[in-house]
Amino acid sequence: MAANPRRPHPSRRRVLRRGTGLALGATASAAPAGCGAGAADGVGPDGRVTVELWHGQTDTARTAIEGLVREFNRTHPRIRVDSGGGVLSDAMLQKITAALASGSFPDVVYVFGSDLASVTRSPSVVDLTDTFHSGPVPWDGFWKPARDAVSVNGRVRAAPALIDSLAVVCNKKLFRDAGLPLPEPGWTWQEFSDTAARLTDRRRSVFGTGWPGVGDEDTVWRLWPMVWDLGGEVIARDGKSIGFAKEGVRALETVDTLARARSVYIDPKPGSEQMYQVFQAGRMGMVVTGPWQLPDIRAAKIDHHVVPLPSYSRRPMTIAGPDTWTVFDNGPARVRAARTFVTWLTQPAQDVRWDVEAGSLPLSRPTAALPAWRAQDAKTEGLSVFTRALDSARVRPVHPAYPQISQALGQAISAVLLGRSSPAEALRRCAREADAALLIPR
Repeated sequence: MAANPRRPHPSRRRVLRRGTGLALGATASAAPAGCGAGAADGVGPDGRVTVELWHGQTDTARTAIEGLVREFNRTHPRIRVDSGGGVLSDAMLQKITAALASGSFPDVVYVFGSDLASVTRSPSVVDLTDTFHSGPVPWDGFWKPARDAVSVNGRVRAAPALIDSLAVVCNKKLFRDAGLPLPEPGWTWQEFSDTAARLTDRRRSVFGTGWPGVGDEDTVWRLWPMVWDLGGEVIARDGKSIGFAKEGVRALETVDTLARARSVYIDPKPGSEQMYQVFQAGRMGMVVTGPWQLPDIRAAKIDHHVVPLPSYSRRPMTIAGPDTWTVFDNGPARVRAARTFVTWLTQPAQDVRWDVEAGSLPLSRPTAALPAWRAQDAKTEGLSVFTRALDSARVRPVHPAYPQISQALGQAISAVLLGRSSPAEALRRCAREADAALLIPR
């Protein structure tokens, strides 16, 4: 969860990102377990078990995960994790789908949270419920968004790998130039819209805020906190229709207000790179983003302030987009070794290394309490806002129809941003398409 504003995951935010996914078809679902690469059951002549990892990371995140793999191999002499395979995370769904169809697949794969429901249709995905409910990190110690993102039908189907949240980063200089006070927690979307209009200065090409405009998941996931705050849900309780027919219209009316005031920069390309470049060039007053963007903002020497997302109710509400380490069944020995590896990765001592080096947030409260994370938090302006937001963050439903719902809503948001449709009409079209997707047997 599709090019990336955050350097470690060049197209992750991806991702978050992406509104289309591949469903695993009957061929993939029927792939037999135990057909992965390597020696029989992954056990070599010396008794050491090899675990094949597809991590999908680039740049600093690749350096971080490969450093952790080396540490694991050093401290677990009976297991060897091989991290040489796979593809970039944005292409991982297609890659693992093909691997499952062929019957030759790895043991551990970095899977976007938005793709997990599709992947778990394969019987080769290992159930990790017992592993994490009795693991070294108490299950309740993980942030609720992390737990929700790896749970399907009440079972733990993957290990949490990465977590983030959305907040608003403000350019202090542009606020001073406009004579505006910096926003504080508990502000509203009406105040956000009014502030964006007052920050806008078309003579200087200064925008109040920005929004991805291509209609992908990056466009969509920013709207869900608005829907949830209004009492809506992505999918209705009966599972047969969307749960935001009314709330979605009101959320789109806020988008429409920004568009009509011409206070929003609409990024025409996937990945939101242009929107972030405008902010980092000092020509945007506020940007809704995640912690992955803070290094670039600091590098651009933007004097910034981070504030939680606004809401309609003045209650805190945001979204997290966790990703997962999904384990596949290549026989008992490799499954045991893979379970050992992913539980080791999620323990605070390893998690904090991954968070600090790759730019994520702590997966659990025990990690957030470590001195290493507290030091990172203290030296990074605004980082604590993103971490505290995890207390109120929600995640998108782990549902196989979610990609189609996202695609329909993305088209609706783009139509409103570009002035091609009213909020009500755009949401009606979205509902027709999304409801049809929900009625397809899966």
